[in-house]
Amino acid sequence: MSFIQARGEAGAVADAVVFEDVVKAYGKFHALDGLAFRVREGEMYGLLGPNGAGKTTAIRILAGLQRATSGRVEVLGRKPSDPEVRPLVGYMPQETALYLDLTVRENLDLFGSLYGMSREARAKRIDDLLEFVELTRWADELITKLSGGMKHRASLAAALLPKPRLLVLDEPTVGVDPELRAGFWQRFERMGREGTTILLTTHYMDEARRCARVGLMRRGRLLAEGSPAEIMAAAGVDNLEDAFLRLAGRGAEA
Repeated sequence: MSFIQARGEAGAVADAVVFEDVVKAYGKFHALDGLAFRVREGEMYGLLGPNGAGKTTAIRILAGLQRATSGRVEVLGRKPSDPEVRPLVGYMPQETALYLDLTVRENLDLFGSLYGMSREARAKRIDDLLEFVELTRWADELITKLSGGMKHRASLAAALLPKPRLLVLDEPTVGVDPELRAGFWQRFERMGREGTTILLTTHYMDEARRCARVGLMRRGRLLAEGSPAEIMAAAGVDNLEDAFLRLAGRGAEA
C-alpha cells in the first residue's frame, strides 16, 4: 500500500504523541499494521477513517488500556503505562466508562480523587463541568438512568476533570445534539488556544476541518496526513470525504 503524505512546516515543537511502526495483532489479524504518526504539543489532530480502520485500537493503546504487539508509542515523552503520565491525560472513550450504580456527581468525585485532586478543587471543578455539559439537573441521578447522550456528556466531564495536557477523545460528539456539539467545540478550541494537545477520532467532516492536521486511516495504516487543505489538494478534490475515497482507492490499487 502506498503512503501519501502532505507535510506542513515542522518547527521545533516537541511531540506529545508518537506512534512509530506500531502493530497490534490478534492472531493473524492486524488491527494496526505499522501505524506511524506524531502529534505536536498544543496541536489538534484528528484520526479519520471508516469503522474497522483501527482508530479506536490506536486510542486504547495511547490511553494505556492495551499494549502494542510491536513498535514504539510515547505519550508526553513517556510510555502510556507510566503512572506519572496518567494524571496528565484526559481520555473519553466511545463507550460509557463510568460506574453505572453511582450518580453523575459521585462518578466525577471518584475520578477526581483518583487524579489526586483535593476535595475543594474537586467540588469546584465538578460544578463547573456539570454546567458545561448541561447535567447540573441530573447530577444526583444514577448513570444507569441516563440516556445515551447524557452518559456521553458525563464521560466528557470526567475526561476534562484534571485539566489535562493531552485530551484524547474517541468520537466525542456522537449522540450529542447540534447546539451542545457546538458548545463542546468552543471548549475544545479554547483549550487548544491555551496549549492543550487534543487527539480525536470523528466521523464528522466538519469537525475534522477544525483540526490543524488529520490522518486518514485504512486497515490499520495511514493513507495520508496533513492539514485538511493539504489532504484535499493531494487528492485533487474540495472536500475531505471525497479526498478519503480517492486516496483509499489509490491505496487499494498500490
